[in-house]
Amino acid sequence: MGILATQADERIKDVIFTKDRMSVDIYDGRTITVPLVWYPRLLNATDAQRNNWQVCGAGYGIHWDDIDEDLSIEGLLRGTPAVNG
Repeated sequence: MGILATQADERIKDVIFTKDRMSVDIYDGRTITVPLVWYPRLLNATDAQRNNWQVCGAGYGIHWDDIDEDLSIEGLLRGTPAVNG
């Protein structure tokens, strides 16, 4: 007997910031929350720069033009911090 799993839709729906964390809502209902210290460019950005993001990569990435930062949903799901800031 097999178990049927629904296909997860891991595209980015929304990005929300608190003082020290970033939360990413994805279409399958999950929310990924990571500390900003993992991403120095975001940590050192202004609120306006942080909130000026756009979805890229067919929905699987986030881009911040103002600070030249790109994150992927794959990296966020793995818990991968930035290699360097």
